Amino acid sequence: MADTKSDSKAAIDRQVEGDREKRGMWGSQVEFLLSCIGYCVGLGNVWRFPYLAYQSGGGAFLIPYIIMLTFCGIPLFLIELGFGQFSGYGAITAWRASPMFKGIGFGMLLVSFFVIIYYNVIIAYAFYYMFASFTSVLPWTLCDQWWNKEAQCGTPTTMLNCTNNCTMNATMSPVNVTMKVTAIKRVSPSEEYWKYRVLRIDRSSGIGDPGPVLWDLCLCLLLSWLVVFFCLMKGVKSSGKVVYFTATFPYLILFILLIRGVTLDGAGEGIKFYVTPQWERLKDSKVWSQAATQIFYSLGISFGGLLTFASYNRFSQNIYRDTLIVALGNCGTSIFAGFVIFSVIGHMAFKLNLNVDQVVDQGPGLAFIAYPEAVALLPAPQLWSILFFFMLITLGLDSQFAMAETVITGLSDEFPHYLRDHKSKLTALICGICFLLGLLLVTEGGFHWFNLYNWYSAYYGLYFLTIFLCLAVTYGYGHFFTHPWRFNKDMKLMLGHEPNWYYRINWMLISPALLFFISIFSIVNYSPISLNNVVYPKWADNLGMCMSLTVAAVVPLYMIYRASYAWYKGIVQPCVRMCNPEAKWGP
Repeated sequence: MADTKSDSKAAIDRQVEGDREKRGMWGSQVEFLLSCIGYCVGLGNVWRFPYLAYQSGGGAFLIPYIIMLTFCGIPLFLIELGFGQFSGYGAITAWRASPMFKGIGFGMLLVSFFVIIYYNVIIAYAFYYMFASFTSVLPWTLCDQWWNKEAQCGTPTTMLNCTNNCTMNATMSPVNVTMKVTAIKRVSPSEEYWKYRVLRIDRSSGIGDPGPVLWDLCLCLLLSWLVVFFCLMKGVKSSGKVVYFTATFPYLILFILLIRGVTLDGAGEGIKFYVTPQWERLKDSKVWSQAATQIFYSLGISFGGLLTFASYNRFSQNIYRDTLIVALGNCGTSIFAGFVIFSVIGHMAFKLNLNVDQVVDQGPGLAFIAYPEAVALLPAPQLWSILFFFMLITLGLDSQFAMAETVITGLSDEFPHYLRDHKSKLTALICGICFLLGLLLVTEGGFHWFNLYNWYSAYYGLYFLTIFLCLAVTYGYGHFFTHPWRFNKDMKLMLGHEPNWYYRINWMLISPALLFFISIFSIVNYSPISLNNVVYPKWADNLGMCMSLTVAAVVPLYMIYRASYAWYKGIVQPCVRMCNPEAKWGP
């Protein structure tokens, strides 16, 4: 009897994989695993996690972080991989499983589309800095250029403003020095270079005044999209080969930077600052919300990338193992990157005679202000600068590949007769459209728009989209009361056994409850976004909110459309029936 079941499963595997070969498959299991690692391990691991860990209790932050990983991150990661691998389709077509919830697939495409528009701008910034590093003197260390406004060598403020070896007035007493340190807000040349040379944000009055396109950033953005296009033009057959380099190279650079960083003066203070537990912060509900949010963004759940990647798998790929490898590896990378970043920032604080918290920043500020300034203090700064920004590029490209592939695969699977045989043209079209939309973000006032995209493109709507995903697969797929545990049986057909109680209880109760709590907490604590302490105008905040909520709004809107269409055609399709799989559904 056991042999009969084994032979039957092997026959199903052979038939399914024969069908999937026509659509495209990963060249090996390693390609899939590296692609998932590259997708999840991104820029947020380098510039967001270290700052959150410091801000939210140092070493104590790991407690809520690991709890959220256990009860939210890992279960949701597996549910998306399992759904994609069983269906063998992209984010939209996979919902033949439960047509009423097809809006979830459209929501995934929308959120990925919104994010890739601005995410490639970050890669363009990294290209800009990498090219600027090929100079005899790093330009962000200079104090006498046209973009410098306060960092002028030879003035009494140079001890705070300039990272160069500027000479301090010999008549200045230590008492006066101390007074100036406390009286003057430090403005470094790297900050001025970022704001006034790269962004030229001083030429814009705000988000309503974008100004002309900056040609140098525009060319870097074009280069970024060309790299994405050439790596994706043949689907996973080309991107699967690229990830052998892009997914592994950042670890090599991080390891080199860590070895160099811990040998620097002051590195110990930076690391101590990073890991020292502040246990009292665990009483703050905001810390728990931030831990869940970081897990959520870092693993890339509900962006559709995981579902899309898994759809190119062999039918029997062991995604239990892959889920643990990627999720735990992503968590470990975030912690590891924190040691790298804070060892160098500790050295920067030592060299500039500042407290570590005076040079800590998050987001683009950490990547394009604090760290460029830090590498300028190292021996052979051009080398370290090139390595660091090339690492940022490879980190960003992996995530960009996944989100762009989500959009391309979702459309080509939904309209196979028109698009599947023209994937290169579709890839070129998507890249071209996103490049044109991204031009707004590389204008003189483009960083105001960048900040809006960064904040709202994947925020409130993504939380609700994930709740819909979890409930649809657990309860709605086949209808819980008529076909209970259908998804578990699908997993058994693929992998030989059903998910254990840990996954079941999280899918049914704990994960949706945590996501609901995070959503409500975020709404209750809502405040308008700002940039440089200037609050955005109401219309801009409303625009960003609409962009975010659109991601989730397509789910109920599609339900209404589906029910209305059935009523118009005179088709008797109660909601329970519309939750059942279509006739074409199956592996």
